[in-house]
Amino acid sequence: MPTIGWFEILLVVAVAIIVIGPKDFPFMLKKVGSWIGTTKRYISNIQSELADLDIESNEIEKPAEEKKDNDKI
Repeated sequence: MPTIGWFEILLVVAVAIIVIGPKDFPFMLKKVGSWIGTTKRYISNIQSELADLDIESNEIEKPAEEKKDNDKI
C-alpha cells in the first residue's frame, strides 16, 4: 500500500488553495473535517452494534451448549 508523505500533502493543499481559493479554503477544511467526523461516528456506531450482536449471539449459544453437556452426563 503506498504511503502519503509530507510532500504529497503539501502538494494537495497547494492545489486545493489554487482551485478553491484562499478565501474559501478554511471553510472547505471545516466542511471536510465535519464530513470525516460524521463518517467516523457512523462507522464506530456500526462497529459497536456488530459487537453487541456478537455478544448477544454468544450468550444465546452458551446455554444451549451447557444443556447439551448436561444431557451427556
